[in-house]
Amino acid sequence: MSDPETIRVYQSRAADYAAMTDEHNATDPELTAFVANLPQGSHVLDLGCGPGTSAAALVRAGMRVTAMDASAEMVKLAARHPGVTVRQATFDDVVEIAEFDGIWANFSLLHAPRHAFPGHLAVLHRALKPGGLFHIALKLGTGEARDALGRFYSYYTEDELETRMQVAGFTIIDRAFGAGPGLSGEVSDWIAVRARA
Repeated sequence: MSDPETIRVYQSRAADYAAMTDEHNATDPELTAFVANLPQGSHVLDLGCGPGTSAAALVRAGMRVTAMDASAEMVKLAARHPGVTVRQATFDDVVEIAEFDGIWANFSLLHAPRHAFPGHLAVLHRALKPGGLFHIALKLGTGEARDALGRFYSYYTEDELETRMQVAGFTIIDRAFGAGPGLSGEVSDWIAVRARA
């Protein structure tokens, strides 16, 4: 994610976003299921980690966590969690090959432009070990738009997301759907998909 306006919003609202995600991650069934499908000690990439609440939960669950985010303020918050290794980076900075047992991309890749999405999926597939676990959550819809705060979003239908994942080499093993308010207060429908590389 390298959209300057989106990064600016996260920079200025980092504390608000941290409070919102702290509350959600305490009971996130998707995070629980992700952990349950990985062996203890797995190396996990938290892609677009925000304030690091998911990364911290993964560490507590016995994972070795590398986290990254494009916002310097989010990186500062994430770095405060014990055991979390974090760096400031965009989606374009993922260069690892067969490094991770799991990748947690929870409502992060929705900030990537649609034209760049297939390339990001291919890079993440390559960054996973064979059979590695991939979690992605996005908002459902079509096209690209900015929310009330000015953040850039790309939207996907269930069929489109799954087709793009399969083209990138992923085998889908589970999916979940829901709806809820984000940082802007707008309620959106979402999809979460779990897959193997």
